[in-house]
Amino acid sequence: MSMLKKTSRTFFIPISYLDSGLREAVASAYLCMRAIDEIEDHNELADELKVELLLEIHETFKTQDVMATQFILSPHRTVLPAVTMQIGKWALLCPSSCADIVYRYMSKMAIHMAEWVQNGWSIHTEEDLDRYTYSVAGMVGEMLSELWFWYDGTRSDLTKAIAFGRGLQAVNILRNREEDLKRGVDFFPDGWGYKEMQQYTHRNLQIADSYIAELKDGPALKFCKIPLALAHATVNLIASGGHKLTRDAVLKIVNRVTG
Repeated sequence: MSMLKKTSRTFFIPISYLDSGLREAVASAYLCMRAIDEIEDHNELADELKVELLLEIHETFKTQDVMATQFILSPHRTVLPAVTMQIGKWALLCPSSCADIVYRYMSKMAIHMAEWVQNGWSIHTEEDLDRYTYSVAGMVGEMLSELWFWYDGTRSDLTKAIAFGRGLQAVNILRNREEDLKRGVDFFPDGWGYKEMQQYTHRNLQIADSYIAELKDGPALKFCKIPLALAHATVNLIASGGHKLTRDAVLKIVNRVTG
């Protein structure tokens, strides 16, 4: 939970509210995803090395030999962040009865990330953007839906679950626009400006609203309400010229949706 707090202000709160068992599963998945993401985004690693590491991580999760990641990553421990170096530890946090779900998605995400590095994050059309947002967030929505069902039988719409993840990622793309351009990456399709990306974001967040409206009362609904409310507030803030929610604003939103 200490590492989770360091790496995600958005997800630390809803994960900390989850019931025991489900909390470990989601925390494990989040930290593993963050570990993979740090490789993809690393500004010192050559793209060829990123691809090599991501493909090796894909294989370790596919075979469920997660501690092999120590040997894969150890030669690069001076440049990789702690969250990445401890990916095997995070994987082992996952309850064994749902490890196959989490490991399957980690394997899938790693190979998708490798492909995006290989093609230089080339996004020209809305279809390209859909593929990218699925790779980094839509499949997370799918995984969470499987975990909800594993934990207490909660059923949910997988297509809407993808939009839930995709909408959250679209907010990040809007928020990080200038930073991404500085590092030479453009997630906006050709001809798109903020208006078009905001429309894309709103469309997915509306589907995400429908996704959580169909969830039964329980930990899944309690979890999803928080990042979705923060996403709506952030996109509205960006539309009015702001950039990032203050800590006080985040706490007020969390209190409102959990109270």
